[in-house]
Amino acid sequence: MKTVPEILKLAAGEMGDQCKACPVCDGKACRNRMPGPGAKGIGDVAIRNYDAWQKIRVNMDTLVAKGAIDTTFRVFGREYAMPLFVGPIGAVTLHYGKKLGDAEYNDILIPAAKKAGILAFTGDGVDATIMQRATKTIAAAGGCGIPTVKPWDTATVREKMALARSTGAPAIAMDIDAAGLPFIQNLDPPAGPMSVDELAEVVASAGVPFIVKGVMSAKVARKAKQAGAAAVIVSNHGGRVLDQCPATAEVLEEVVDAVGDSMTVFVDGGIRSGVDIFKALALGADGVLVCRPFAPMIYGAGEEGVLQLITKYRAELADTMLMCGARKLSDITRDMVRV
Repeated sequence: MKTVPEILKLAAGEMGDQCKACPVCDGKACRNRMPGPGAKGIGDVAIRNYDAWQKIRVNMDTLVAKGAIDTTFRVFGREYAMPLFVGPIGAVTLHYGKKLGDAEYNDILIPAAKKAGILAFTGDGVDATIMQRATKTIAAAGGCGIPTVKPWDTATVREKMALARSTGAPAIAMDIDAAGLPFIQNLDPPAGPMSVDELAEVVASAGVPFIVKGVMSAKVARKAKQAGAAAVIVSNHGGRVLDQCPATAEVLEEVVDAVGDSMTVFVDGGIRSGVDIFKALALGADGVLVCRPFAPMIYGAGEEGVLQLITKYRAELADTMLMCGARKLSDITRDMVRV
């Protein structure tokens, strides 16, 4: 099996000009590169996401009883190997190079994530075949994936929600922050922001728990709850939709305090290790999403890349739990980190 650094070196020759397959995906080398994984405007939000997690430190505690480390995570009625899901990417060729299209990317990612005991979200795009193929791949994997619908016009959302329901997935998501993406804006019929009542209609049509991605304040989290969503993802879309946002780590506790007792709370943005996952859980998240680092792993080594990165994250999480006195996820508490 190749190591993660070895796979990144392979990926560097397989990707487009935008992603540099950096040893650490911190948003610096791809700053201002859009299309691509980089952030919008002055390009500092992706960097800020990463840096915010690095400013949080973990508190070591080995004066605890011995015991096995259990990273298993239960949500939406199913159990997973760890509290990590792979985030959605759409328009893969545009952002990461011509080697793979969305269908080929998902055909590698979804089964590999299932094999590793977790789930992957799939992306969406103007090309209708992206959602069509993604939902077929999730269905073929026994519903082991989460289709993500963008905030299109009502008719298009209805059509894509029908595809999402057909997968047998345990949940369906909408990345409401995608309203800021250029290809969403100026469409006819209009797409983009939607009211709480409009979102409530979408949630009611899902038939499974509904996840709202792109929540960056307590106010918006409460709106998602009002619409009937089961979960929120604290996310600024990697800085690609609005310049000069706060980092996700900076608003996570605010969202947890607002809705954490009644909704599942995920967080993404700049999480790059199992230690970072531990920090997110200590700040109140139920689970995390990691997105960009998986692209070079897939371009460099396909399924092997996915499995290696997940294995790395799980080992780092387990090691951090061991050294901070947590034997299971519910043992992880706020006093185990220092902000």
